[in-house]
Amino acid sequence: MSAEYATFGLAPAMRAGGVLANGDYQVHRDFVDFIVDGRPLLFQLSDLDAVSPLASDVPPAIFTEQVRSLLLEAEAPLPDGRYVIYGCPECADLACGAVTAIIEREGEEGEDYIWRDFAWQTDEQADLELNGYHGIGPFRFHGAGYREALAALLDGESPGARRRVLLIGARVALLAKLAAALRTIGIGADIAHDAHGVHADELRGYGAVAFGRAVTQEQRAAVRRSFEQAGVEVAYVEGLAPIVPLLVAQIEHALDRSPAERRRLTRLVAADGEAGVEVTSPCRVRLTAYRLDRLYRTHAHEVFDGVLEPGRHRIALDAKAVKGESFVVARTAGSVLVEAMAR
Repeated sequence: MSAEYATFGLAPAMRAGGVLANGDYQVHRDFVDFIVDGRPLLFQLSDLDAVSPLASDVPPAIFTEQVRSLLLEAEAPLPDGRYVIYGCPECADLACGAVTAIIEREGEEGEDYIWRDFAWQTDEQADLELNGYHGIGPFRFHGAGYREALAALLDGESPGARRRVLLIGARVALLAKLAAALRTIGIGADIAHDAHGVHADELRGYGAVAFGRAVTQEQRAAVRRSFEQAGVEVAYVEGLAPIVPLLVAQIEHALDRSPAERRRLTRLVAADGEAGVEVTSPCRVRLTAYRLDRLYRTHAHEVFDGVLEPGRHRIALDAKAVKGESFVVARTAGSVLVEAMAR
């Protein structure tokens, strides 16, 4: 076992939900990720669509149980002292696959915490030879910092507690469809004409406000004043077009509370028939183009789906997909970016 220490921390993260071009839905999940040596541990594994057990939508008692489990104050949930580090974002069923590891204490008086023998596991027993992450770990953490980071979760606000959106616009039918789509993927949504007279406690429940294109600057300013007077900071979304999947993607981006420097997808530029994408670690990136024709009908095209290496990439787009008023959505498992196609 290496005597070198790794740093341990926690940071908010999300599994980006959305309405996909084929009509499928992907559930939104807020969770706390593990930061090892200053980098999300999830990024050090293969490109996984997964979340940690420290998710915002689990009941408080189960959330507390998960924290205490990582502190080794409860028995391991799997044989051989193995703990789930990341699991399926849709159902958390082990049969879907999970990243597991042995967690134990070592050192004088058992002060240090060790994470070792990482593996991909789909049943009760892990096969390290076939499914082990041989290049990951072991990690040795100072006990004091490790316990302090996890114990803070028991005293503070649970991650993603403000996962509600206030929708303000003139097209009620569109807002109703948008609200229904958001609720389907796990994001609460309310429709209103403005925020005048709404109690501050209610405003604190929102993480974002989305404006339709028909909302005037005066109306927008009044809504902002209501939140400012209540002392509530929210993200504001300027709706790009009356396209539900596009608006959902914009709202997903606005709700992302993960530190910008710890995101996989960091840049999207759309111009001259190309998309410029920047990623910080190997990951699957999907690009979807949406456009409105002269009759305001929506057209969606999947224009790219593949694994990109770290760095900047230029991706040519089908000319038909970005004809006229068009927009590009870039999506990884953990984040979403949206840009209007510049002409």
